[in-house]
Amino acid sequence: MRHSVFAGGKRLRPILCMEAGRMIAGSLPSGIDELGAALEMLHTYSLIHDDLPALDNDDLRRGRPTCHKVFGEAVAILAGDALQTQAYEVLARLHCPADARVRIIEEIARATGTVDGMIGGQVVDLEAEHTRADLATLEYIHRSKTAALFTASVVSGSIYAGAPDDAVARLREYGQCIGLAFQIVDDVLDVTQTSEQLGKTAGKDTAAEKVTYPALFGIDESLRRADALASKAMEALSVFDERAATMKDLAHFLVERKK
Repeated sequence: MRHSVFAGGKRLRPILCMEAGRMIAGSLPSGIDELGAALEMLHTYSLIHDDLPALDNDDLRRGRPTCHKVFGEAVAILAGDALQTQAYEVLARLHCPADARVRIIEEIARATGTVDGMIGGQVVDLEAEHTRADLATLEYIHRSKTAALFTASVVSGSIYAGAPDDAVARLREYGQCIGLAFQIVDDVLDVTQTSEQLGKTAGKDTAAEKVTYPALFGIDESLRRADALASKAMEALSVFDERAATMKDLAHFLVERKK
């Protein structure tokens, strides 16, 4: 568990969660770091399982050998399971009103679960390998496998901070847009950067014949779509004025990053 959680990474989901809370409350809400930690544990559990030979079969993650390469597949499965369970234990003890806590848990469970969540996205991603999947399938995979947890991160942070429904709706749109933009850029980086630059194995999507934005549209059009989504995300936050400055900076970062 420690091998994977403390391996580094961008910590985007907890950052988005906490900055959403800060934007709503005017300062960082007390205890919201625990919500951020739970989100990172859930994200890391998904990475441990994704890297297994039965799924993406990857040997490198965050610049170091993946969990199953160090400890074996059985321990890696159990480590991922334990991180998921521990995350929900943390969520159950959040320092916010009970109704907000239930809403947060429901939001995150939906984002990490089946149908329109991470697991559903992973299933369709596997089924789409070595096929001529269309844009609708690609968007479903990215929306479910990646954007859902980005969205849950900003929405849960706003709920924790006591945001009204209209603010939550705007942050939901922001999360959906930046989540899709992030994954489009990830697809591009997979074919333009090296494994050393990425901290994970480059070219995996191409080798597995996965449907990606560069495969459908090319690199330039893919980046244009990512920029358009980032702009739409920032527009969703226009009512927050200068309070949204950091959230807008994060949207810029997500599409301009090189790893």
